[in-house]
Amino acid sequence: MAPVIYPTTNFTATEQLCLDRGEGIYVYDTDGNKYIEGLAGLWCTSLGYSNTEVMDAITEQLHKLPFSHTFGGKTHKPIMELAEKLKAMVPVEDAYIFFGNSGSDANDTHYKMLRYYFNAIGKPEKRKIITRERGYHGVTVAAGSLTSLPANLAHFDAPLEALHILRSDAPHYYTGRQGNETEEQFVDRIINNLEEQILAEDPDTIAAMIVEPITGASGVIVPPEGYYEKLQALLRKHGILVWADEVICGFGRTGADFGCTTMGIKPDLMTFAKQLSSAYFPISASVIPGWMYEAMIDQTNEVGVFGHGYTYSGHPAACAAALKTLEIYERDNLFEHAAEVGTYMQAQLREIFTDHPLVGEVRGKGLIAALELVSNKTTGASFAKGAAGAAAQKACQDNGLILRAVAGNALALCPPIIITKDEVNDMLARMKTAVDAAYAELKAQGLIAG
Repeated sequence: MAPVIYPTTNFTATEQLCLDRGEGIYVYDTDGNKYIEGLAGLWCTSLGYSNTEVMDAITEQLHKLPFSHTFGGKTHKPIMELAEKLKAMVPVEDAYIFFGNSGSDANDTHYKMLRYYFNAIGKPEKRKIITRERGYHGVTVAAGSLTSLPANLAHFDAPLEALHILRSDAPHYYTGRQGNETEEQFVDRIINNLEEQILAEDPDTIAAMIVEPITGASGVIVPPEGYYEKLQALLRKHGILVWADEVICGFGRTGADFGCTTMGIKPDLMTFAKQLSSAYFPISASVIPGWMYEAMIDQTNEVGVFGHGYTYSGHPAACAAALKTLEIYERDNLFEHAAEVGTYMQAQLREIFTDHPLVGEVRGKGLIAALELVSNKTTGASFAKGAAGAAAQKACQDNGLILRAVAGNALALCPPIIITKDEVNDMLARMKTAVDAAYAELKAQGLIAG
């Protein structure tokens, strides 16, 4: 075994699959086995593997200017061009963009900029951040504290109180409904719970609420209709900023330019990474409105600098990769392609799996989806220790399909957005074979009710 500390891995089960190369929607292991990469790596390789245009853009930039920092007045054309491009795309008023390296550090940057901004306007008490149960926003100290998944919090002693993190209800009707509650009643209840929490905490102490338009690692939760309309009305009523974490949803994943567009969100802040460069080079973006940027200018002048930034903020090769990726999205109409193929994939998923005895719910939008695997289809009872998720994930890999079990027993899929309908058919056929095999295995183990 290599002396590697592997991320998000059980240290007793490392190095199970060694990938060697990729092409299109496929990856190959070192034994020559071919797999459909059904999770686009980690929700990120939107253009698939071996896109020569992006690789050439990176290589060209490396030959021209392989590195330049952007501290202390220094800049370069790729970072300025990328910022202008994003400003023209995002639904944020007069946007300004800070570039980093990952979604985690981008959310940490937002956390710090919110502190900086409210100090600048004389409201230092306005520092609490609302997140949601089952939310995922990264793994750095602040972003990891905004994350609500047990595995990301256990044993790390996250400084939740020191960082003033508040948690609200997850907007998942299937697992969160009470009795015969309708979706509308469910939404009204959790929005009412949130308002009671806001009033108890004092709205003047709450800076923002962070939301993923559609969640990823927590199981691809698509909030019910009306949720975001009522959520935003409540937050704006109390002067709380809307912070959209678009790390997974951004750039075509949901069948639109952004998850905010799909879900009807008008954000104040936005976080990007992953599909910004199709993951070919690490880059992230923290987007704030112009009025927030303007309020911080005097403080930076007083101190002498805005005392935040990374060596690789706006790395020229990363910016070149992102610029080429955005060009390809626009030129090849890939957001429209994702909408069309995504609609097809969602329909096929429901046709194939809605009545499957192992599947309690099929959910998703565009080219992101999940199956909720249950031990009892009538009650929606789950499996202990993610038994179904683990069995289905392994069966998929055995059938040449790489998917990921998230939130225990949700089997997530999120293929590259270049995928075709024929490739979707192949992917779902392999998935059906795998879910059937997992069901048989779980039933033989006595884990299926009835």
